[in-house]
Amino acid sequence: MNLLSGKTALITGASKGIGKKIAELFAAQGANVAFTYLSSVEKGEALAKELSATGANVKGYRSDASDFNAAEQLINDIVTDFGTIDIVVNNAGITKDGLLMRMTEAQWDEVMTVNLKSIFNVTKAASKVMMRQRSGVFINMTSIVGLQGNPGQANYAASKAGIIGFTKSIAQELGSRNIRCNAIAPGFIKTEMTDALAPEIVAGWSKTIPLQRMGETSDVANVALFLASDMGSYISGQTIAVCGGMSR
Repeated sequence: MNLLSGKTALITGASKGIGKKIAELFAAQGANVAFTYLSSVEKGEALAKELSATGANVKGYRSDASDFNAAEQLINDIVTDFGTIDIVVNNAGITKDGLLMRMTEAQWDEVMTVNLKSIFNVTKAASKVMMRQRSGVFINMTSIVGLQGNPGQANYAASKAGIIGFTKSIAQELGSRNIRCNAIAPGFIKTEMTDALAPEIVAGWSKTIPLQRMGETSDVANVALFLASDMGSYISGQTIAVCGGMSR
């Protein structure tokens, strides 16, 4: 079953973790996949080779979504290479954690720029293409932290909460052009970052989750597939928490 056959999708920050799993699943479901990476050059190039080997139409772009002009050029390049763009998954993001009293202005600004401004940049550029074709899907990656906050992550929580407000606004602005915009709020998901944690820390986190386990990247990717495909054709302006019941 190719739920995305003939569609062209962009996934930002897809060299690892959730973004990589979304790229893999979208390619398996028949999409043409464009994805970005920035610092993880080797991983980005490896993903392009891996997906191309399956017969998928894939291209990786080294691009900084937080740079307004770079985002505009990225979308232009994707349209040149693939003909159009139907789906955008705004996934690129970083953390610079610290308690408020110790957080620097640079830590605040960098997280806001990468996590929030990048979504504005890419969405603004891609929406021009989607408005002309009168169809499109945006999926913005927020976080459970954006819904309920977290000590030591005021900058990250604020950026992710901002994504939710942005998502709801864009859904209302672009809905008349048959463009949908939704957000996904992952909870504790197993990634390369969590793999480096001590088992007792992971066990402690798991006890706080009603389903008593951390999520897999595939749990998030499956929701992204649903929202990107025609199965989610009447869903817009929503935030879906993929968190094992953590959200309150």
